[in-house]
Amino acid sequence: MHTNETTRTLSKVAMYASIAMVVIIPLQIIVFFVSFPPETAELWLALFTENWALGLLQMDLLFIVDNMLLVLLYLALYLILKEKNEPVMMVAILLGLLGIASFFSSNPAFEMWQTAREYAKMPRENLLTIAEALIFQWKGTAFNIYYVLNGITLLATALVMRNSVFGNKTATVGLISGFLMVIPSTAGTVGLVCSLLSLIPWMIFLIMMMGTFRKLSRST
Repeated sequence: MHTNETTRTLSKVAMYASIAMVVIIPLQIIVFFVSFPPETAELWLALFTENWALGLLQMDLLFIVDNMLLVLLYLALYLILKEKNEPVMMVAILLGLLGIASFFSSNPAFEMWQTAREYAKMPRENLLTIAEALIFQWKGTAFNIYYVLNGITLLATALVMRNSVFGNKTATVGLISGFLMVIPSTAGTVGLVCSLLSLIPWMIFLIMMMGTFRKLSRST
């Protein structure tokens, strides 16, 4: 297998990014189930005041890191698969990056932390209103855009993966995860179930890609 230096380097980066993502996802699930997120703005402020680290974790701090790593994964996938279908990969990765940017703009973890610090100094009604607004923003339009666009990115990328260096089995697992990811977790019970179920094929997908990334990083 012949690859250039850029492909080898990005494949190695993507391999390590995939490993980190496989570790992060179970950690976030554990955080969610060990300590359920607060249901009101007042409880969120209390959580950040008592334990700011847990507050950040409950507001998806690990998923912020996860999405940073996802950017590296997307770049590697584009470089590896562009020769097979560059137009589709270009659009897919662009949508994925737009989705990730939307996720970053939707997450109010550090704004909530700052609001809690001010609220602890002097509880004021306007700060409570700000906290409520941050919660609405957290699972609002930008978050849903992130979810849908990245689901589409995964579906398109998995389709291009067929009969490629990644193999059809990897592509099939990616398609399954992509179909489940297209439904936002905010879409009631169905969305929550689909979002949790999608993590299983997504982690398998990452693990299967690791082997290919490893081979490409070592090939000449």
